[in-house]
Amino acid sequence: MGVFFKIRNWAACAPGLAAAAQWHQWAQAPWLPEGEHGAALTAMPAMQRRRLGPLGRMAAAVAYDCQPNDPDMPMVFASRYGDAVRALGLLKEFAHSGAMSPADFALSVHNAIGAMYSIARSDTSAYTSVAAGPASAAAGLIEAAGLLADGAQEVMLVNYDAALPGEYAAFEGGPACAYAWAWRLSAAHAGEPRMHLSWQADDSSADSEDEAQELPFGLDAMRFVASRSPHLERRCAGRRWRWSRHA
Repeated sequence: MGVFFKIRNWAACAPGLAAAAQWHQWAQAPWLPEGEHGAALTAMPAMQRRRLGPLGRMAAAVAYDCQPNDPDMPMVFASRYGDAVRALGLLKEFAHSGAMSPADFALSVHNAIGAMYSIARSDTSAYTSVAAGPASAAAGLIEAAGLLADGAQEVMLVNYDAALPGEYAAFEGGPACAYAWAWRLSAAHAGEPRMHLSWQADDSSADSEDEAQELPFGLDAMRFVASRSPHLERRCAGRRWRWSRHA
């Protein structure tokens, strides 16, 4: 099984990485970014901006960079954990007091970052949130490909994640860091450069494969795009995924 697609524009950010030239250089000799990225997110009005945490600001920032002027476009937000920092804080608050902030609860759900982005832009396009374990980036792409096949001219895919915080860190199953990227996708037509994602079932241990990698699955996909490599193959979440380029 597989899907063809074309990336018309992309943007990405991670600690120490922002401009496209930095990503191209990093992709030749990648390393795991450390720390938090202080995305300024000046494109978003202050009232909405201050409601987002660091991860939400990263995700919204790359979306703005990749979609500066065209509001009418379906979007897919894909993240394994979402804003786990906010979720953990809510659980601690509830354990301590038996109550929690309704505002923080509303912003902790998986589609909150996409909702804040759409509200800030007064955008009524279709928005979808995807959480599919370590392979969430691939699941998001498959969702976006479905929207393109259903008639959308372009679809924005935003993938973002960060290391699990505090007590949650013990459940981390592989390399983790803060990152976010956005791909502006369109359908691929025969005879033009395009990309392909294919997948098949894999019997190897998904957990051991994830732990052996140097980069999270989603960040590795961004490395493939920035490096212009002909292909990338990874085993993740019980499947063998292959990203490739076609002239």
